[in-house]
Amino acid sequence: MPLSEFELIDRYLSRLGARRDDVLLGVGDDAALVRPPAGLELALAADTIVEGIHFPASLSPEDIGHRVLAVNLSDMAAMGAEPAWALLTLTLPRAEPEWLRGFSGGLHELARRCGVQVVGGDTTAGPLTATVAIAGFVPPGQALRRTGARPGDEVWVSGTPGDAAAGLAALTGRLEAPAEVIEALVRRFTRPEPRVPLGLVLRGVATACIDVSDGLAGDLGKLCAASGVAARVDSTCLPRSAALRSAVDPEAARRFVLTGGDDYELLFTLPPGTDAAPLERGAGVALTRIGTMAAGYGLTLDGDALDRDALHGFDHFG
Repeated sequence: MPLSEFELIDRYLSRLGARRDDVLLGVGDDAALVRPPAGLELALAADTIVEGIHFPASLSPEDIGHRVLAVNLSDMAAMGAEPAWALLTLTLPRAEPEWLRGFSGGLHELARRCGVQVVGGDTTAGPLTATVAIAGFVPPGQALRRTGARPGDEVWVSGTPGDAAAGLAALTGRLEAPAEVIEALVRRFTRPEPRVPLGLVLRGVATACIDVSDGLAGDLGKLCAASGVAARVDSTCLPRSAALRSAVDPEAARRFVLTGGDDYELLFTLPPGTDAAPLERGAGVALTRIGTMAAGYGLTLDGDALDRDALHGFDHFG
């Protein structure tokens, strides 16, 4: 017998994530009740992922559950916010218990690890779509923003951008490589690691920050536009993972790093001469300096202006 909406919520979606003392009323009423901490600012974000647009139909329910929360946690990280509560809206073609068990398991594991409790949401029938709205806290005046970068600041990025786009290419049959290489790249797409610890240690240090969701070049272009400065990137400094170097030639690797999206690494600027080693230790992720900010506008790579396609990034309506 098919599950009703209320049975679906009670069985699979009512107890997701951490158990937080500041949740007064969670799933099961008309709205959640939460107690914001005194003296902190509230950061809010929401993201939607749609089958066939943001992920292929072959993606496992566990990966989809992880991914829909991860992209929202990445927004919290980019703001230097500590994530707390989430709302989940799930549109399903069918209420299949096994699929729901996998989806809720993937989301629950990441939510629990990051201290997030799912406090409400909605379910409906339709094409497979998942939306999360998330809330977090940040001390007054310490939120990271896209504005604030200045000429002379250093441009840094976490991890190894480009891997997720290569992983998606492998998932969709556009990239062939040895099995262990493909596995490493595909995991970077299916299980992105939101850099929440990095966002927290960047508070009070970084002058500007953005997460890499639509491609490094495109997102750096957004940061430059918001700050009113230009960026000068050195291609020899762009980080490339061992898996990406094994899978494609150097020029293709560079394209993946610059224009591939879905990595959810953090791209940020630091005052010149900042020691990044304590930030690396505090965040537990490698950081790479890839360039500097300058007066003017736009991006240059090795002295040449990047074309508009590279700067545009992903656009749903482009």
